Parts: sequence; C-alpha cells; structure tokens
Amino acid sequence: MTDSPDAFFMARAIELAKKGRYTTDPNPRVGCVLVKDGVIIGEGWHVRAGFEHAEINALKSVPHDQNAAGATAYVTLEPCSHQGKTPPCCDALIKAKVARVVVAMQDPNRLVSGQGLQKLLAAGIEITCGVLEQDAQALNPGFIKRMTQNRPFVRSKLAMSLDGRTALASGESKWITSTQARADVQRLRAQSSAILTGINTVLADDPQMNVRGIDEVLQPIRVVLDSQLKMPLTAKMADLEGRSLILTGSNDLDKRQALQAVGFEVYQLDSKEDRLDLSAVMAFLAEQEVNEVLVEAGSLLNGALMAGDWVDEWIVYMAPCVLGDQSRGLFSIPGLHTMADKKNLSLREVRQVGPDLKLTLSSES
Repeated sequence: MTDSPDAFFMARAIELAKKGRYTTDPNPRVGCVLVKDGVIIGEGWHVRAGFEHAEINALKSVPHDQNAAGATAYVTLEPCSHQGKTPPCCDALIKAKVARVVVAMQDPNRLVSGQGLQKLLAAGIEITCGVLEQDAQALNPGFIKRMTQNRPFVRSKLAMSLDGRTALASGESKWITSTQARADVQRLRAQSSAILTGINTVLADDPQMNVRGIDEVLQPIRVVLDSQLKMPLTAKMADLEGRSLILTGSNDLDKRQALQAVGFEVYQLDSKEDRLDLSAVMAFLAEQEVNEVLVEAGSLLNGALMAGDWVDEWIVYMAPCVLGDQSRGLFSIPGLHTMADKKNLSLREVRQVGPDLKLTLSSES
C-alpha cells in the first residue's frame, strides 16, 4: 500500500494539510492533490476557517491551459456535502468532472459521515477510501475527538529535572529546560486551540499563555480554572490578543463583573467538593469548538487530570539537572498506597531537544 501511486499522492496531500497546522481552528487540517495522467496538476490546503477548503484551492490552482476533467482528487478528509460558511466541496468536484476521488478517512462527524462519498458515487465518480488513514487521523486528533466524544484532545506539557522535580521548594522554576525546549513548547502552543492552567499557576507566575516567535498563527484561547474567582484584575493575560476565559464554581457577581470589565470572559460550571467538575470543563470546551488543549499547570491540576484519565498525551521535557528531594514534584495524586495503585504510561517517542530529552507518553488503556 505504501508503495502505491495512491499512497504517494496521498502523502503529498497530508504534507499540504500540515501547512494549516496553526491556522485552521476550529476546522480540521485538510490537503488535496489533483492528479491527471500520473502528474500533479493542482494542489491546495485549508488555510483558515471561513476560507475556501482544500479541494477548492486545489481546483483553482490548476493551470488555465488544463482542467480537472478525468483527474483523480486525493483528499485527506471526506469532501463536505453540506453548505457551511463555504459551498459543498462535493459539488465543486462533480462540476469539475473528476473521475475518481481517493479519501484518506471519512468525516468523523456522525451527522455527515459518508454523505459526501455517497454524493460523489451518485454522480458516477469512483471512490477509494482509507489510503494512509492513520496518517490522516494524526493530522486532526482534536477534531476527531470532539466530533466522536464531545471533548477535546488533551495534551499536558511538563518540564522536569533528572530527579523528576518541576520547581524548587520556593516555587522558582525559571528555567529548568533549555531555550530549544522552550521554543519547541511554542510550537505545541501554536497547534493548540486552547491553553489550560489552574489559578495557582497564575498566582505564582502571572503567565501570558500565548504563542511567541511564530508567524501566521491563531492565538489559542487562554483558559484558567479558578473555583473561587481569585484571579487578579492585573493579570497579564487579560490585555493580550485573543480570548481569556475563567471557568469558576463561584457565583460572586461583583467579582465576575470586575473581571469581565478588564477583559476576561467568566463562566460558571458545576463543581464537586469545591473543585470544578473536569467532565463539565471538557464538555464546555467542546461547546467552544476547542479541538486541542495544551495543559500548562502544576501538580494539583495535573494530578487531577491524571487521576480522571483526561489526558490523551503527556509531553515531558527532562533536563540534565538535579533539584533535590525538597523540590516540587510533577503530580499530586492522593490515594496511591501500593504498587498496584500506580499510574502506568506508555512511552511512544523519545527525542533530544537541545540538551534535554522530550518524552511523549500516553495513558495505558
């Protein structure tokens, strides 16, 4: 399969889709290649929500002395068949008289999945589905998770010393990891729909939680879990480009109005034992069309996320330094008393970033 022409051209479509990695939210990243007589005659990708989709951009890129009639369209996601902010891509492919459409994966939205393929088939267009499907799925883990499970894909970023510490006992943590690792984190931020933290991190560090050093990026939504509305009115993130959200269990109207006056959006969600219900948080983020969440938080929130199995991917940057046994750890998880209680993770990738190691892990199912 990987040596076939279909796989070759689909691989190119996947590379094109990656060009929209930082800009397509809340839409999926999609690429399209048009091939005629074994030669690529058009290419396109989805650049930004509300703008034309990959198939339309590919059709528009075909030279004036050629046309797409009889061509094969390679698309990383099933072409849409419904009218949204842009017209249906199926109609454009049918009008262009393509002979065949090769799709990497069906639309994960259960309400429309398969409808695009059926419309193309009804028009007499040959369909092939499932070429490089896993590679296509890797393009849009958050969009797929939101469409199928009504929650975002959650990725937590952690930085630690060789002995598993995140900060000195005083709270000082700048900087455990290298400039190269911090630049890599900016790329993680850029591909995220939202950055999530807890109020204790805000009170300790006053973080900006935005993307720096990368051009052509949609700034992610900043989300703070603040059960008691302790957010300072002077917090830096209130003045930055994009949305800053506070999720709270408090019904203190005066505090809420004061925070809204300086630029925050404040939403009251369900709480359990004076802490926000994380299932309510995830459902709310899905309602906000958040596909991918990057968690940048301390041991309390990361411990709660791990205990509830809410994190799909852990990214741990490990620096070659030692902070000692009085320093702070990665997770606060009460109730781990025996080895049978331990939390197991699966190591998926290890690579070096500057002098540090970057570990990518997932929870064991």
